[in-house]
Amino acid sequence: MVFFYSPTDLTEKQVPRGQSIRVGGLVETGSVKKTGLNVAFGITDGAKTVRAVYRGVLPDLFREGQGVVTRGILLADGSFKAEEVLAKHDENYMPPEVVDALKKAGEWKPDGK
Repeated sequence: MVFFYSPTDLTEKQVPRGQSIRVGGLVETGSVKKTGLNVAFGITDGAKTVRAVYRGVLPDLFREGQGVVTRGILLADGSFKAEEVLAKHDENYMPPEVVDALKKAGEWKPDGK
């Protein structure tokens, strides 16, 4: 079973290291760094941010300020190694937990603007 966490959950809860989890939020503006197939970026819920690393081709809709859901493992240093990256394409795609966290932080933008 794969559980869902927001970046705030990762800092406030005892999230198991090395176990497959999902993390979702917004791609932090100014955080995307690409080198070939390697990409590093921040995932934020408006309150906290987690650094994520991924190797592979990103979805066409992936961009800063847009919703993202990732699957992977939390590393010992608190960063997240993504094995899968899914970009939000409409408000129905975002898990309810991410929507709630973004609304609490005043960051919810259902039209993606």
